[in-house]
Amino acid sequence: MSAAASETVLRGSSAIANAVERICRTTTLPIDVHTHLYSGRFGDLLLWGFDELITYHYLIAEVCRTNRAVSPDQFFAMSKREQADHIWQSLFIDESPVSEARRGVLTCLQAYGLDVAEGGPDDFREFFAATTLEDHIDRVFATANAEKVVMTNDPFSDEERAVWLEQGAETDERFLAALRIDPLLVTWHEAQPRLAAWGYDVALDLSGITLFEVRRFLMDWAERMSPVYMAASLGFNFAYPDDHPSTPILNEAIIPACVELGIPFSPMMGVKRQVNPALRLAGDAVGKADIGTVERLCAHHPDCNFFVTLLSRENQHELCVAARKFPNLMPFGCWWFLNDPSIIDEITRERVELLGHSFVAQHSDCRVLDQLVYKWIHSREALAAVLTDKYLDLHATGWQLTAEQIEADVRGLLGQNFLDWIGR
Repeated sequence: MSAAASETVLRGSSAIANAVERICRTTTLPIDVHTHLYSGRFGDLLLWGFDELITYHYLIAEVCRTNRAVSPDQFFAMSKREQADHIWQSLFIDESPVSEARRGVLTCLQAYGLDVAEGGPDDFREFFAATTLEDHIDRVFATANAEKVVMTNDPFSDEERAVWLEQGAETDERFLAALRIDPLLVTWHEAQPRLAAWGYDVALDLSGITLFEVRRFLMDWAERMSPVYMAASLGFNFAYPDDHPSTPILNEAIIPACVELGIPFSPMMGVKRQVNPALRLAGDAVGKADIGTVERLCAHHPDCNFFVTLLSRENQHELCVAARKFPNLMPFGCWWFLNDPSIIDEITRERVELLGHSFVAQHSDCRVLDQLVYKWIHSREALAAVLTDKYLDLHATGWQLTAEQIEADVRGLLGQNFLDWIGR
């Protein structure tokens, strides 16, 4: 018998479909494995509220495309409140808000019990103004049904660095750290003088004890942050191995530090930086990465785990195939431009078909606290649609399914797989 004797077998297609929908909707999210959120102690670095929600850079790109009467320079010259009002009028009133980013704002407001048909920006601002940050963090976690999130923590950010140095380790257990190290791999010529100023004996040409000192820097910050992984957002043209300083820094500092700490390295590849600088943060685009870079990292460093997401849709099948070949590779999430229901559906289906449950289905990539609500409502719906079909396919073979099995599978895909993988 395929189901444990102590468990109740789900009888019939309707029972299976109903169970999958309910379980995907109600299972507590163990961990959102990648966000740009901060805990309350980081002050203004934690973005929240209506004006931040609606001026997210996805919506900035959309409004600059839709309403060309206002140039990007004119838009950025506005106050935050004026930007929010402009976006609401242009993208929600003048047009039907059918894009995923626009629908997400409405999903979030509706989840808070607000009337999106009758209300407007001032009504929504009043709702957020009536609460404290601490209470709102609690509300967001409760509404999203989430246990923990992983922050993105950059020791090269002066504002964030000051918090870590003054206050020490994170005390809110819902917020876990990820040590972000982009400058070491992308702009070593800028990172080197900063490390030297902080007391590390590093040379631009990597001579002497530079690589040892870079590793010491990483271990110092790992002791301070207790990160669950190290990460870097890398361009579509990032290569490994290469004659760029990134290769010896990876080989002799980053990967050895990850192995010693027992944490993965997360290369997030595929960004095409600033194709339209006028849009600022909204000006980045996407390019197809070389899957060979991921394969060579995994092959050259079998003792290190690699937690990988790629930005290009065209890379996703290659990533699945690579993960079949390397047990130290775990794909995760549908990142940035992939975070749309139709693409999530496609990617999740091919991952289930090629990898079973050995991946993490989604992450929110939130920059605004309130996005945790809508991104997980939408992602749970997308995951339920895929899993319903897959379990019904399984049922058609005569295999018996139980709610308990499905619950374990869903919790794994929502992040427990990652926690098990890193032994936490």
